[in-house]
Parts: sequence; C-alpha cells; structure tokens
Amino acid sequence: MLKSHLTVSLLGLWTLSVFGSLAEAEEKRSFLAADSSKGRIAIIAEDGSTQWEYKIGPLHDLSMLPSGNVLMQTSWTDIVEINPSDNEIVWQYDSRSPDQPNERLEIHAFERNLHDGTTMIAESGRSRIINVLDEQIVSEFALKVSKPDAHRDTRLVRRLENGDYLVCHEGDAIVRQYESTGKIVWEYAVPLFDRAPAGGHGIEAFGNQCFAALRLANGNTLISTGNGHSILEVDRQGAVQWKLDGSDLPGVELAWITTLQVLPSGNIAFGNCHAGEANPQIIEVSRAKEIVWTFKDFERFGNSLTNSQILTVNAQPCF
Repeated sequence: MLKSHLTVSLLGLWTLSVFGSLAEAEEKRSFLAADSSKGRIAIIAEDGSTQWEYKIGPLHDLSMLPSGNVLMQTSWTDIVEINPSDNEIVWQYDSRSPDQPNERLEIHAFERNLHDGTTMIAESGRSRIINVLDEQIVSEFALKVSKPDAHRDTRLVRRLENGDYLVCHEGDAIVRQYESTGKIVWEYAVPLFDRAPAGGHGIEAFGNQCFAALRLANGNTLISTGNGHSILEVDRQGAVQWKLDGSDLPGVELAWITTLQVLPSGNIAFGNCHAGEANPQIIEVSRAKEIVWTFKDFERFGNSLTNSQILTVNAQPCF
C-alpha cells in the first residue's frame, strides 16, 4: 500500500513537472511591435499570426491606447493616431515648420496623457518637450542637452504620475527627471562599468546610450542602457539595486536594449535590438533573471525591432 501510494505520488510529481514545463514552454503573448528596417508596425496575436500591420518609415516610439487605436509615427516628424480596424488616421501632428524646411528635427518619444487628452512630444534638434491638444501646442519647456544632436537629444520620455517627465538623453548618456517648468529634480549618469566604449550597434558595440526609463512603484528607476547591453534598477541616490546583462541569460546575447515594460506579474519585457538572427528580438524575464518568453522572427521583423508593447499577459507571477 505504501509502495502504491509512493508510486502515485511520484507519478503525480512527474506529471506536474512535465506539464509545468510544457506550460512554461507554451507561454504566449500578443504584442505591438515595429521595425524600421522592414518598414512595418504590426499587432501579433498570441498564436503568432499578424492581426494588423501598417507601413512606416523611421520609428522610435509607439503605444496602443485604451480605445484600441495605435499612437505611432510614420516619419521622424509625423505622429499619428490610427484605428487598426480600418486604418483611419483619427489624429495627426507634424512638427515640421514650413518656414524652416532645412531644420534638423527628429521625434523619438511621444505619449498620450489619458487625463487631459494632450499628447507629449519630445522634439530632438529643438531640445524641448511640447504638449499638444488637437493640433495646438498648449505648453512646452526646454531640455538640458550638453551635446545637441537631432538624432540623439532624447530617446524615450515618459510622464510620471506627479506630472514630471523622465527623459532619456541618449547623446548625454543621462536620465533626467524634469518638472513641467523644465526644472531638473533628479538625474542619473549611466555608467560604463569600467569598460571602454566600442563603436557599432550590435553585440560588438558598447556604451551607455540609454533608451528607456521607468519609475517603479518602490521609487527606484528602471533603465535600459542601450548599447550597454543591460538593464539597471537604481535608487534615488543612484545606487544599482538590480542589474541584468547578457551573462545572466544562458544562450542569449544582448545588444542594444530598447523598450522596457513591467508586466502585471512583475516580469520585465524588453527589446533586444541589433543582436542578430541568432538572438530573440523581444525577451521577457523574471526578477530571478529567468527567461519566461521570447520572440524571434526575422521574416516579418528585422534586426531593427526597436519598439514593442506586450498587450495580453497572464497576470499571475511567473517566478
């Protein structure tokens, strides 16, 4: 009887182990992603099929709004809100000035304020953040930029709950928090960790060209270091409390780390851009630095899948 009970118990443990492993292997995600090298933004369903796609030019930001519409860009200066059901453009803003046709100007960040309907746009080259309602600028403030460059003044910018702005200055390798007046209230210089910079965009490169930053519920800041191949969590004093780099993920090489998203489970999804066809373009990891889910598709997307947003996830912790 004891032997029989032990056999059943072991069988049960084996079954849980096998099916648990299968369940983990079958993690599925629906997501929005864009790759300028393929000229494509698309919604990918959990079964891997393409639900919607649209032709784009340069792109460094995107988001799906609660309405289901997609806020995106079709060029470095043209921001649109589009309805994926019929591809109708329901809102549009072009930062180009007809009076300055040769002005060097690029947009690398934008975000809809769900409280008042304004759209935040970070204008690189003009080194400023504007808030637009309909097609009119309702507020603006200047950014501090030590090395002005229309392509590198900023990467992603996100508005905080208190109305401040968290700005990734790629060229300056600094994350700054600005009040709406333009006053800087916090900043963090992304370190090189005693390594020498190396040129390029892929695995061979190295630097501290930050791409994204998020303020966490505990007050710390999560930062993707771009060509630093890592993600940092730093506290208000600038001390690193958590770090993920390529050595933490067996079999995966990290290149230019781009978008960040903290999922309901606490897991972190991020973009692994320019890492080559041997590596996934989007990765989800647990806080224990275990890979939960990856996406790799070099047919529909290429080596420049810079931006993504997970749309549907299991809210239960995966670690």
